Amino acid sequence: MQFPPVSRAVSAGFGEEGAGGATTAPPIRSPLRRDAGRIAPYPGPVTLSTTSAASSDAPQSNDPSAGSAPPSPPLPAPYSSIGRIPVTEVFPVVEDGRWPAKAVPREVFPIRATVFREGHDRFGATAVLVRPDGTDGPSARMVEILPGLDRYEARLAADAPGDWGLRVEGWSDPYGTWSHDAGIKVPAGVDVDLMLEEGARIMDRAAAVPGREEADAAVLTDAAAALRDESAPAAQRLGAGLSEEVVAVLDRLPLRDHVSPSATYPLQVDRTRALAGSWYEIFPRSLGSSRDADGTVHAGTLRTAAQNLDRIAAMGFDVLYLTPVSPIGTTNRKGRNNTLVAQPGDPGSPYGIGSADGGHDAINPELGGVEDFVALVARARELGMEVALDLALQCSPDHPWVTEHPEWFTILADGSIAYAENPPKKYQDIYPLNFDNDPEGIYDAVKEVVDTWIAHGVTIFRVDNPHTKPLSFWQRLISEVREEHPEILFLAEAFTRPAMMRTLGKIGFHQSYTYFAWRNTREELTDYLVELSQETAHVLRPAFWPTTHDILTPFMTHGGVPAFKLRAVLAATLSPTWGIYSGYELAESVPRPGYEEQIDNEKYEYKQRDFAAARGNGIEDLLTQLNAIRASHPALGQLRDIWFHDTGNDQILAYSKRARAGQTGAEGDDVVLTVVNLDPHNAQVGQLNLNLVQLGLPEDADGSRPCLAVTDELTGQGYEWSGSNYIRLDPHSGQVAHVMRVRPL
Repeated sequence: MQFPPVSRAVSAGFGEEGAGGATTAPPIRSPLRRDAGRIAPYPGPVTLSTTSAASSDAPQSNDPSAGSAPPSPPLPAPYSSIGRIPVTEVFPVVEDGRWPAKAVPREVFPIRATVFREGHDRFGATAVLVRPDGTDGPSARMVEILPGLDRYEARLAADAPGDWGLRVEGWSDPYGTWSHDAGIKVPAGVDVDLMLEEGARIMDRAAAVPGREEADAAVLTDAAAALRDESAPAAQRLGAGLSEEVVAVLDRLPLRDHVSPSATYPLQVDRTRALAGSWYEIFPRSLGSSRDADGTVHAGTLRTAAQNLDRIAAMGFDVLYLTPVSPIGTTNRKGRNNTLVAQPGDPGSPYGIGSADGGHDAINPELGGVEDFVALVARARELGMEVALDLALQCSPDHPWVTEHPEWFTILADGSIAYAENPPKKYQDIYPLNFDNDPEGIYDAVKEVVDTWIAHGVTIFRVDNPHTKPLSFWQRLISEVREEHPEILFLAEAFTRPAMMRTLGKIGFHQSYTYFAWRNTREELTDYLVELSQETAHVLRPAFWPTTHDILTPFMTHGGVPAFKLRAVLAATLSPTWGIYSGYELAESVPRPGYEEQIDNEKYEYKQRDFAAARGNGIEDLLTQLNAIRASHPALGQLRDIWFHDTGNDQILAYSKRARAGQTGAEGDDVVLTVVNLDPHNAQVGQLNLNLVQLGLPEDADGSRPCLAVTDELTGQGYEWSGSNYIRLDPHSGQVAHVMRVRPL
């Protein structure tokens, strides 16, 4: 499924750096694609490994083996001379195999290649996955997807994490050549006996192919005998060689001559959480905090946070994301709403890391100690959540590194250390690290920090502003951590240019924040999802966040509760990984004047929230429903198979996701159809015109009459739908979307 390139203008914009994320301007818009969703349905089979494996998210442990020396530079795949049957332009391949493409166990992904040959003889192609031990794994015959352009595709899935490989084999197809020639010559009376004997010999050869099932071999042997039966008419003998049974047998295991393999390209198969998860973000100091009638604030701690995890787990979230828990500096500490002077009692930004109490590997004593952190992690795991921790490589002026290693920072002409700036913004409470000064010393210190938190139970790092640090640093760090702890994942919080975001993925980041928050229209969302699912899925796994502690878009500011509901539905059903920032349940939507972030930002103060009182708006119940729907539908845990359906109304977006039976572990496909009103202010109506093939029906299905059983998972209501259906969604009545389970009638 290839897409023609479409040129679009790219508008510039930069997010806030050095202070915990982006706030002030929409990120750069990547090129958009028109006619998204008009993708030709894949005509071939989906092949999954039949080898059973343990849970793909089971912890893996290796003995540490990597030293402090930088890893060898990544090299492209070994040179492969052109084969007898040329194979070129293999996909997914990253920089000629310099870095691996991405997948997770049981994730079906396309393998494509351009395959051709000289002359007019027939040929075929096979896609092969190579297991970490070097043996061949699942394989599938490829089908032509762009007739006349020699572009072929198959879909495969690995069955376990590890360092896999992929290759494409071109081969000469003697049966295809013979069937074409014999189908012309024999009816014309040309070389009849010769052509029939040639066919019989091909059947003999094909029957003897290693691995051929006994029953299939018998079909070919019988065909050979029939081809040689001189008592039968020539047409009958030819028909035996061209029968559907013979074709089916040779499709399953073809006779291949002149097999010509491509190079074997790397494929990194990570645990399933690298692709799919439901995140909930907290500031531990706020969760459990309280305020007395006289205004006295009692800060929350790691212990009180642990006591408040039940509600989060009950909503179905499986990743608990903690903002930094390290000591906070006092020099130039920011006050409420990012003011330059802190008032007594202002806790400061947790991104201003470091004080006399320690640096990145220490815990803010106001939150508790190591034992409290370990207890929070243990409680989260009891509730089915793993813990992600913010990794923000920046220092307050009070950080121990400032006095111990001033060379790790930028010294100005007046002898002072440069603080962070994103002109005209200034962050006097933060000193950026200078990675050009003593890179080995900085690397060793950061590696020790990461190892410390891994030892405390952290399994995911949400990396703050990775695009402001050298990519070579991240490549080395992630590579070495993976060697020692392959279960550890890294999420890139990068709102920046597309090239940087994609390259962060190429060099090792498992997931990335995205531009989702700024994609609001039907066209923007459709085009962006085609890009993410078809063009970059092998290098960049998206995480969709409607808001963060740094981001509150105008759409959310002006859309009220319906905006929060519909954006939650979009995030939860469009992306395998989505996240919610604590307070989303309350529809917190008042911005700080002049900025796309909340007033009274939690980065600079304690936040008390009455979640129980907010339940009347229905958002918490909706989040719970969405996570339950995600848990019961494998289709929503995959990225690559999405189809956009016409609604006749630009304010209504409809899309389906489908997981084939081999992915689901059940007999049939899992299909989910989501219909969302993108207008938070008005009811919208439309005529939903469905692509029935994409919903699992045969191509000859009659869409003029009811042919689908659909059940709205949000309401429990069931319907019988045809290929065209009237829809109405009214945000004022609480109905911003349908999330439909779809089955053939």
